[in-house]
Amino acid sequence: MTLDKLEIGNKATIKSINCDSALKNRFYSFGIIRNSIISVEELTLTKSTIEIKINSTKVALRLKEASTIEVEKCS
Repeated sequence: MTLDKLEIGNKATIKSINCDSALKNRFYSFGIIRNSIISVEELTLTKSTIEIKINSTKVALRLKEASTIEVEKCS
C-alpha cells in the first residue's frame, strides 16, 4: 500500500521510498525514513495534499509524492 491510500487517523510503518534522489533527500530532511511510524492527519478538500505526522513533526506532501512511499498499516 502507498501512503496516499492510507486513511485519516491511521498509522503505518514506512517500508520503502521509491523516488529520485532529490525528493528522497527532502524526505530524509523531514525524518521520513524507512521503518518510521507515520500517521495521516488531514487531507485537503481538493484531495491534492496530505498532512502527515512523523515523530512530533507535521509535514504536508503532494499526493503524487505520497504515492512514492510504500507503507504497511499498523494494527
